[in-house]
Amino acid sequence: MATAAVGPMAAEEAEEALGLFTGIGLSEAKARETLVRREILTDLQLSAALEYVRTHPLEPLDTADFEQACGVGVCVTPEQIEEAVEAVISEHRAELLAERYRFNMGLLMGEARSRLRWADGKTIKNEVDLQVLHLLGPKTEADLEKKPKAAKARPAPAEKQKATVVENGEVGTETRSLLEQLRGEALKFHKPGENYKTEGYVVTPNTMALLKQHLAVTGGQVRTRFPPEPNGILHIGHAKAINFNFGYAKANGGVCFLRYDDTNPEKEEEKYFTAIREMVEWLGYQPYAVTHASDYFDQLYTWALELIRRGHAYVCHQKVEEIKGHNPPPSPWRDRPVEESLLLFEDMRKGKFGEGEATLRMKLIMEDGKMDPVAYRVKFTPHHRTGDKWCIYPTYDYTHCLCDSIEHITHSLCTKEFQARRSSYFWLCNALDVYCPVQWEYGRLNLLYTVVSKRKIIQLVETGAVRDWDDPRLFTLTALRRRGFPPEAINNFCARVGVTVAQATMEPHLLEACAREVLNEQAPRAMAVLEPLKVTITNFPAPKALEVLVPNFPADESRGFHKVPLQPTIYIEETDFREEVDKGYKRLAPGQPVGLRHAGYIIAVQNIIKDASGHVIELEVTCTKSAVAEKPKAFIHWVSEPLVCEVRLYERLFLHKNPEDPSEVPGGFLSDLNPDSLRVVRNALVDSSVLSARPFDKFQFERLGYFSVDPDSEEGKLVFNRTVTLKEDPGKV
Repeated sequence: MATAAVGPMAAEEAEEALGLFTGIGLSEAKARETLVRREILTDLQLSAALEYVRTHPLEPLDTADFEQACGVGVCVTPEQIEEAVEAVISEHRAELLAERYRFNMGLLMGEARSRLRWADGKTIKNEVDLQVLHLLGPKTEADLEKKPKAAKARPAPAEKQKATVVENGEVGTETRSLLEQLRGEALKFHKPGENYKTEGYVVTPNTMALLKQHLAVTGGQVRTRFPPEPNGILHIGHAKAINFNFGYAKANGGVCFLRYDDTNPEKEEEKYFTAIREMVEWLGYQPYAVTHASDYFDQLYTWALELIRRGHAYVCHQKVEEIKGHNPPPSPWRDRPVEESLLLFEDMRKGKFGEGEATLRMKLIMEDGKMDPVAYRVKFTPHHRTGDKWCIYPTYDYTHCLCDSIEHITHSLCTKEFQARRSSYFWLCNALDVYCPVQWEYGRLNLLYTVVSKRKIIQLVETGAVRDWDDPRLFTLTALRRRGFPPEAINNFCARVGVTVAQATMEPHLLEACAREVLNEQAPRAMAVLEPLKVTITNFPAPKALEVLVPNFPADESRGFHKVPLQPTIYIEETDFREEVDKGYKRLAPGQPVGLRHAGYIIAVQNIIKDASGHVIELEVTCTKSAVAEKPKAFIHWVSEPLVCEVRLYERLFLHKNPEDPSEVPGGFLSDLNPDSLRVVRNALVDSSVLSARPFDKFQFERLGYFSVDPDSEEGKLVFNRTVTLKEDPGKV
């Protein structure tokens, strides 16, 4: 491996390292001897140096041994990391292509690390993720299916065995619950109070004392947080974040905060605060506490002053457009005197600068190359909670880690795009000498055939393509609830996707399959007819209506029955009758009787009545008890004395998988709308068992699908949304 010599530590870094060495009991003289003329530059080298000193506390310093143990003088370039990872992937290319994301990526990491001992682990991991993604493309549903295990000599206990699930004709494999995936050592996360054992975590002279204070506050309990911005409605991607944050805490006996990141007052509305909490609770989670970033504005401001005093922040006057991108020019105000920045920051707070005329910036370079991120900016917008008290507001880069510190969060779980901010997260806490949590990243969850960005959903609403944020064709959580998706189905979907580091892009049918599994157990059966055809039973066997008992759940009659009337006049689906019989057709036709589901009768066509245009408008039939008749080829659903209702049938909102991709949809996502995404049946018929149904009640309409009562329902006119269709046998016609 080629190496390059590097310059010595900067004075500030050397003093910090000196403090670390003396903080573990090494004499100052020996610590200085350790650092003088040394070239320890990286956290990895520093950790190795600390470990060396810990394990050789009483021995005279062996310079050569120390330098070899610490990688003194070694500098690993990005090009070397790229080449090493490329070589490792090349060696395993065939296996990667065969196994795809089931391949043990840790093997690639380990082999690359063995070639470049002093390379930064996070950088190697990022390079592995990038090259694997380039080779294999995004994850598919097939990549996320559980890898079948080889048969063992001794069977596993019954409760541990994987079982094949067949639901409405769809076959899947049960996966571990999310809590099982998150419990204990499953994720290799650090234990509370052992933050310093995490790779890349920066240890300072005060770290151990701060961790001791942290444990005194938390009692060693896991603490997580879900920190949404209250400027839009949560979507399916947020469901994974909710499940991960609340689920990890729950699985490990901890607590989770719901913290609103309310630092952009011009975009925040009360309805979003309410809807976010409703959705968290709808998914089955209760926050340990509901907090706001604005709860800590006073403390954050005090810390900003301290950051300036310590020489870690300055007031800058570069315009927003000047500091955008990855290679902006350095600020000419970066080295302005501390006292000057303190006065100017106070002027910012007093409203003496206009918006965009001044910002407070932190002195650091982030992992993505971004230099000196903004900590505070001027906004003359009243805040929904603090009113006109502030005209400066903190940014995410400044607020996030400090709010985590204040709340003593143990595991700050973020989507992977925030990985580039991990170094700034550690830096800021340490720059202020406050407790520093650990940030862990996981992959985002995306769905095909949809858009989830707030800006684009607003465009859909404003153009009339959808009604609002809760339109059942969207994949916001409020929309999924309105369509009838049970929260358990969404949680199960997140569990099936799994706790992945790589981004997962899924097709909607996996979510629909999860809904069918839950609704099959939860939704009582009813009968409804969408396109009614009148049928008159000419030999009705009783002088008045018969009562038919229909099981709420045919597979488990212990869960009760409901009664429906059977009159001489019933209604069936138009599509359940044909005048001419095709090969394989099994339903009602002249000379081909059918059974009426649950009724115990078989009907046979005697007469077909048509209107002037030749359209069939009524059938006259005779009935025979099932016990004395030949078994028919099929049984159909029907209604008698029904309720008139409205039924809304939903399909995908977009025609292409990636409506935002210009290569797929050159005209933009608004040009990709499916004209058949909604069909409204205004005079459908449903049996009277649903008369007392309330919004969000769910039913399986036999042979049609799963349906949920819409909030638009009124007295005397129920409205149903089709959640998902039934998965019928391919040969059924």
